[in-house]
Amino acid sequence: MDKKIIIAIDGHSSSGKSTMAKDLARELGYVYIDTGAMYRAVTLYALRHGFIKDGKIDEPALEAALPDIHITFQFNAETGRPDTYLNGEKVEREIRGMEVADWVSPIAALGFVRRALVGMQQEMGKEKGIVMDGRDIGTVVFPQAELKLFVTASPEVRAQRRLDELQAKGETASYDEVLENVKKRDYIDSTRAESPLRKADDAIVLDNSHMTIEEQKAWLRHQVQLIMNNE
Repeated sequence: MDKKIIIAIDGHSSSGKSTMAKDLARELGYVYIDTGAMYRAVTLYALRHGFIKDGKIDEPALEAALPDIHITFQFNAETGRPDTYLNGEKVEREIRGMEVADWVSPIAALGFVRRALVGMQQEMGKEKGIVMDGRDIGTVVFPQAELKLFVTASPEVRAQRRLDELQAKGETASYDEVLENVKKRDYIDSTRAESPLRKADDAIVLDNSHMTIEEQKAWLRHQVQLIMNNE
């Protein structure tokens, strides 16, 4: 079990893949990298700097600003999970709001944004021993990953989970608004030209629509054990 592997977890928005990836990384003593948070951080930067106006993204301005966008993760001892930092500022809460959620898929569909962040992600995984989740980890970022998972659930289940999450943070949103956002993101993520969301041919599918967190953890531990025993 000394040999370290790369675990790539892809899937739809609000499918619970980030929670699953964080918990698994902690159990294994691996580094967890939330690629969705990286795209959210770029989106927050774009919103703050006026690169999104009148329903459009100022692509040349965003592309020119990319060298000034630095995204890092720092472990939070209180939560036991990493927090996202944008240019040294902790933005974990800011990147989870609905305004960022509405724009993250269009931002993530931009080829120059994806290429820049994929390069960063590949650099982070050079030493292995990582759990990375996102939309294109098993297909583009780490096609050589030893374990690839594709997580999904029905749009209705995912919308309710997302709504519960927002309300727990004191944010106001309606179920219909969140469901619409989930469906819109699914469409953009799956149909974009650059690194669309799709299941890698060798990925194992997990539909967790009707699974508890504990059932997911047990299933995940089993998959990791199978890979480790074969390594």
